Amino acid sequence: MGNSKSKSCAENGDNYEDALACLQKDLVHLQEWVRTQGLKVVIIFEGRDASGKGGTIKRITEPLNPRVCRVVALGVPTEREKTQWYFQRYVAHLPAAGEIVIFDRSWYNRAGVEKVMGFCTDEEYDEFLRSCPSFERMLVRSGIILLKYWFSVSDEEQEKRFKSRIKDPMKRWKFSPMDLESRARWLEYSKAKDDMFAHTDTKQVPWYVVNADNKKKARLNCIDHILSQIPHEKMKYKPIKLPPLPQYESYVRPPMKYQTFVPEKY
Repeated sequence: MGNSKSKSCAENGDNYEDALACLQKDLVHLQEWVRTQGLKVVIIFEGRDASGKGGTIKRITEPLNPRVCRVVALGVPTEREKTQWYFQRYVAHLPAAGEIVIFDRSWYNRAGVEKVMGFCTDEEYDEFLRSCPSFERMLVRSGIILLKYWFSVSDEEQEKRFKSRIKDPMKRWKFSPMDLESRARWLEYSKAKDDMFAHTDTKQVPWYVVNADNKKKARLNCIDHILSQIPHEKMKYKPIKLPPLPQYESYVRPPMKYQTFVPEKY
């Protein structure tokens, strides 16, 4: 079902807004299918800084129920979390039946930023590469649908987006000192990504690479692919008829002068 629906949305490919609206309608059907069928879905978004992960996640979650689809974006681990089994703090956020969890960066931090920036030891890094495929196969065996996306952006396009963030007050918050380090260590990040793929791009849980130099196309292609990877059916909704408002003959509304209203400046 996902493929035929995707083709119909692709017919709007020349108009980004129309194509996105079509795909988002399909996402709502997918959400209801996940909820009613009790599926458990995990979608991982990884990639270089400014590769467009956040924008894609935003377009996915816009039409969805936050009680069904939630985003997990963990910060720096606490001192206590640093002493735990590495995957432990991520396991706490895995979905129950009928839920979709999107990881805006995930346990792959260890294979990327932690490795390049020296935030983990060589032994911890090697152990991650050994254990990650087994961990993910265990998740799949438990019934979780696990999708992994890597957003690929050229160094020229990343520089363009960084400069845009620096100049735009609305985007300045997106830029961090870590972004400067990522630019300075472009080659190290490339090597780390190659090693990560070599160990964790498995037949059971493959990596899907999204060409992200064009943000709008990346969003559409990624959403289209998600829909194709989770078999689902279009949900039929029962008709809803609003009941008439009751007559409140004995109800007297308090004077509006006793309420505090927001000033209407617009």
